Amino acid sequence: MDIQLTLAGRRDLSGQVYQQLRMAIVEGRLAPGSRLPSTRDLAQQLGVSRKTTLEVYERLVAEGFLEGRTGDGTFVAEGLASAPPRKRARGQAEPRPARIWKRVPEVLSMPKPGERPPYDYLGGVTDKALFLPAPWRRCVAHALRTQLRGRGIYRDPAGEQELRLGIARYVGFSRGVACNWQEVIATQGAQQAIDLAARVMVNPGDTVAVEEPGYPPVRASLLALGARVVPVRVDAEGLRVDLLPEQARLVYVTPSHQFPLGMPMSLERRLALLEWARRRGALIVEDDYDGEFRFEGRPVESLKSLDREGVVAYVGTFSKTLFPELRVGYVVPPASLAEAFLKAKQINDWHGCSLTQAALGRYLLDGEFGRHVRRVQKHYALRREALLKHLQGPLAPWLEPIAPVAGIHLAAFLRSGFMEADVIECARGASIGLYGIAGFYAGRQAKQGLLFGYGDMPEKAIDTSLAMLRALLEK
Repeated sequence: MDIQLTLAGRRDLSGQVYQQLRMAIVEGRLAPGSRLPSTRDLAQQLGVSRKTTLEVYERLVAEGFLEGRTGDGTFVAEGLASAPPRKRARGQAEPRPARIWKRVPEVLSMPKPGERPPYDYLGGVTDKALFLPAPWRRCVAHALRTQLRGRGIYRDPAGEQELRLGIARYVGFSRGVACNWQEVIATQGAQQAIDLAARVMVNPGDTVAVEEPGYPPVRASLLALGARVVPVRVDAEGLRVDLLPEQARLVYVTPSHQFPLGMPMSLERRLALLEWARRRGALIVEDDYDGEFRFEGRPVESLKSLDREGVVAYVGTFSKTLFPELRVGYVVPPASLAEAFLKAKQINDWHGCSLTQAALGRYLLDGEFGRHVRRVQKHYALRREALLKHLQGPLAPWLEPIAPVAGIHLAAFLRSGFMEADVIECARGASIGLYGIAGFYAGRQAKQGLLFGYGDMPEKAIDTSLAMLRALLEK
């Protein structure tokens, strides 16, 4: 029974227990069908005689609140309606959120597992059918054995050493980020890493710059800290450095695969951004959220690999390479900010799940992560080709795709005369989940388009669903 009963003194004990149980049932805190402890167990827990609890149960049964089932126990009666919530008395105060939360927009909402349509182009999700469970199971078992042999103490706020070592080796090899494991801080996904950067750098009223269009949860995080958030346009070469506000303390960018449009930032723009930050003492937060998957040309260098002045905080995540439920990301901050980042992490949540971190560290160091990325990239490349075949062919009269060179999603602008809300609603009726890009714009000049996430869409499903979409658009 998930309810706390409190007895005051030793007078009218049965009345006190009766009133509290009855109120819990009426208010719905004890749901219909809930099993209650036996009269003997409840008497022992409360330190009263069994006669007291027996009287309470008999009274509640007589009034229809409880029902006894022979040989099974005592349960809250079925069919009881909960009482409406009590109205707050006139003049009675209630807690209110700080004024800043009225300015914070709603962040991205994800559909519940049972609500996803059969053909769903949700961005940022991966195909778990491509994930081999046996290597991961071995790594979890190894981590569990190691953890059980250790002492029960709080862990390093920066994360498990094994994980940080694995991350340092991986980003050094694949993304050109030269760092040692002590410089890596493990986080609860990329969002926490970005939030830590904002907490370290931003005071209320400070100006920060984000990409337009860009990732709404980042804007929300910065607004919640009281920052003045300035959206800065992107074009075919990425962020327009010449439009950055002079007084910005922090700039958030996705240079390897702009979110949501998909183009990489040109080398000229990267160098210009680094020089801009160096002159102003600003921090660049580089979110390399899915740079591992690249399908055309040479790998684009990370911004961090070009940083010689210590102005870039490099952020990565395993949500797009393994699966989002893992909730593991990381940040490599500049040396001048490392101590402040670590303090902010400890204040925020002390440390993440050490078992998950140790297992993932072993997964990285054993080479399983690299093998996984190489294996799934072949599947994602085929899905990208299938998607582009439709968007550049039969769907070209309605959609203008931006062909990405990396990542597991692509964006397409709707041609003149079509509104994304109408297309999304129409597709939903045919069990096709489409998602717009207008919500990624902070300003009023939002473009109409669609975001196609193909990480969890096999080629056959892409062919079937986009053929259906063409038929809908033709009507």
